[in-house]
Amino acid sequence: MSSDSQAKVPARAFALLPLIVFLAIFLGSGIYHSMIGTEFAFYQVKAPVAALPAIVLAVLLYRGKLNDAIDTFLKGASHPNLILMFMVFMLAGAFASVSSAIGSVDATVQLGLSIIPPEFVLPMLFLIAAFIATAMGTSMGTIAACAPIAFGFSQVTEIETVYAIGAVVGGAMFGDNLSMISDTTIAATSSQKVQLRDKFKVNVWIAVPASIVSLIIYLMISQGSQAVEYKTFDVWLILPYVAVFILAFSRLHVLAVLALGVVMSGLIGLIQQPDFNLLGLNNSIYDGFTSMFEVALLSMFLGGISAIMQKEGGLEWLIQRIYSLTRLFKVGQQRAGEIGVSFLVIFSNLFVANNTVAIILSGDMAREVAKEYGVDPKRAAALLDIFSCVVQGLIPYGAQLLLACSIAKLSPVELIGSVYYCWVLALFAILAIIFRFPRFKTAA
Repeated sequence: MSSDSQAKVPARAFALLPLIVFLAIFLGSGIYHSMIGTEFAFYQVKAPVAALPAIVLAVLLYRGKLNDAIDTFLKGASHPNLILMFMVFMLAGAFASVSSAIGSVDATVQLGLSIIPPEFVLPMLFLIAAFIATAMGTSMGTIAACAPIAFGFSQVTEIETVYAIGAVVGGAMFGDNLSMISDTTIAATSSQKVQLRDKFKVNVWIAVPASIVSLIIYLMISQGSQAVEYKTFDVWLILPYVAVFILAFSRLHVLAVLALGVVMSGLIGLIQQPDFNLLGLNNSIYDGFTSMFEVALLSMFLGGISAIMQKEGGLEWLIQRIYSLTRLFKVGQQRAGEIGVSFLVIFSNLFVANNTVAIILSGDMAREVAKEYGVDPKRAAALLDIFSCVVQGLIPYGAQLLLACSIAKLSPVELIGSVYYCWVLALFAILAIIFRFPRFKTAA
């Protein structure tokens, strides 16, 4: 948090209450309906509606004029990061809808069934998502491109949807964490004042072993899968996905990649499918937009709530408390410092639901903790990035799970336990703190 905001508003815990209220309503309702056996338990109360009481509370808790509170909320809801997220949601929905309508998803799945043995489907989904996310530097664009295919595989094989989508989300978070052009990588290295390559050297020794363990888990899950006879498919219908995958390795903006995917899907559908016309294209694009409305609206609501909590000193209070706890440790100072750095970004991410913003918010304080406890700045940067990606890949109100679950028609809470990579990455990061690996010679 900036020094300006710290000077204007003192830190206070009460400012965190709005998000706690939202989680109590959203998660509480889902847990209650699960206990009484209601189908689609976490869909009984719509998340954007559950956010409304939290918005009202946030505005009421604001220490200032009502109009100023509303302005703060609107600025948070219209933050450039959220507008980008909103556009990714919309274009991802349109791409998934159009490509499904023309048969691209089915054709791609049939191609996969023809060349990939069933027991390797989950590992391949993870690897493809990891490869694309590392190249693109964004988990959102990766999930938008890969989740429809993963969902398609789950529909024609014995593989459960949560495993297929969990593999894609895990791979996407792997790339988001390691990519040299990821905004989380840039934020973490900038905040700790280290080179990208130095942070990567630490990060890779934690993330790659975690990915190998995740691949083994997916192989074990897929072992009993029966071979599925694939159907004939039109190779031309696969081109939209091939194009998106290739464009992902260019330096094109994720919005341009998805927009080109929509255009190519539409053109191929008009050429190859006799019953697909301009009106059908129009309806498919709009259906894609509407399918993402709920998650896009929720993201904007949470962005506004987070802005008020930040302005009112809630996040600053949280960061200060964690910093104070690290000062209680008298032994194992470096480990205590690394635990403090990790908790700073974990709790920031829980309250802002955006890993890049969480790193930016906690970065300055994390640098102070690292300096005080003798933590190598490149280790601090790696831990900031790792734990922000772990949390972002697991929170049910984060953009990544919301996007993936909107495509696969799942509840985000159902998916949490199947994003194995994030759980394994957290375990390896904890082990890295305990056993102080990897170790590098300190530069003179």
